[in-house]
Amino acid sequence: MKKYIIMLFTVLGLLINAQNIKTKRGIVSLDGVPVAKITSKSNEYTFLDLKETPLYTIEFIDKSIVDSIRDSYIKLNRVYNRDKTIDLDYISPSAFSGDEKSAVYTSVKGFKIIDNKGINVQKLDELFANMPKRKLDTKTKEAYTIRNKIDKLQLEVNNVGEILSKGERVGYFTNLPVSFGSENMITEKTWIDIEIYDANNKYIGKYITTTKQIKTANGKSFTLYKDISGRASLLKFPTYQSLVERIIIMDPNFIKVQDKVIVGQVQKDGVEK
Repeated sequence: MKKYIIMLFTVLGLLINAQNIKTKRGIVSLDGVPVAKITSKSNEYTFLDLKETPLYTIEFIDKSIVDSIRDSYIKLNRVYNRDKTIDLDYISPSAFSGDEKSAVYTSVKGFKIIDNKGINVQKLDELFANMPKRKLDTKTKEAYTIRNKIDKLQLEVNNVGEILSKGERVGYFTNLPVSFGSENMITEKTWIDIEIYDANNKYIGKYITTTKQIKTANGKSFTLYKDISGRASLLKFPTYQSLVERIIIMDPNFIKVQDKVIVGQVQKDGVEK
């Protein structure tokens, strides 16, 4: 009984102390009292004090790392010190809230930059002095590790279907659809598989346009860009660049990162490494 009474008072305490956050016509109010102003341009929100002095901005970033793995976060920037920005996780009042609500909610509940007295500049400075680390899940961390390795290769696909790394030819596509060259996304479903070879004409793998599946010569397969709901559905058509990147992940021997680009197996004294 005592346990339930404690829980009841805890819940009541939370309800009593809960802040009512509202944003209407650019005015941010806590419990009915105006505390700040907000303006927006694209995905960037500027927070101003009640005298309309801009103090900081929050920009929403949503980007693809590799394949359909995406990262969503905010860039926080002080208006009076534009040289320094920090990347931070943000929170939303609900799963379906708009970016403005998320920006305000994060400011009030997440970082306590805005309180019942207005914008707390001291809290803002403390946030930049002691920058919190982002809480990335394992999948996102792995995606960034892969992304860094791929970026070092400086990959590109030229207008004749050749795959270049740091300007050197390391492979090529065959059976390219007629749309190749006019667009970099593969939207056509053809019965002929798009094949990939290395610079030594060794077969590396293929992309099946009807199933959106990559199959490599080493027996691995991967379905790229599944058609799912939400923002990820925008990624259901892969680019030629993304095919190369996924092939490299599935077959590390295709291209290796060293002092110079090496295609295929690396050998030293006749022994494969």
